[in-house]
Amino acid sequence: MQAGGVTDRRGTREGGARRGRPLLCALALVAALAAGLGAGTAQAGRTDDHDRAREALEAGEILPLGTILARIEREFPGRVLDVDLEREHEQGRGRWMYRIKLLRAGGTRMRIEVDARDGTIIAARARPRKGD
Repeated sequence: MQAGGVTDRRGTREGGARRGRPLLCALALVAALAAGLGAGTAQAGRTDDHDRAREALEAGEILPLGTILARIEREFPGRVLDVDLEREHEQGRGRWMYRIKLLRAGGTRMRIEVDARDGTIIAARARPRKGD
């Protein structure tokens, strides 16, 4: 028998590095499963958000996004960059808010908060281009 390895009953040599392979495989499997479960949880959270938004629309609690964007476009023409629908809890009741980010001509970015129930603009803040 040579130093640094073990010969199994088939006469093949098993090196020291190979002895750790089952442990590495087990660790890789655990890491892969944990990553998959985390991704599933994140996906489930997104699905829940979409379900809540759809339910709010069907219940008449919010206006459709298309209606809101048409109103915004008339007052603030530009390219929509991002839209979030969130439920704020103030004074014991929840209020749905659309938060819209858009890019206007000339590079000005805007953040607009809209009451999702009736389309009222709550706040509109312009952020000038960097370097201006």
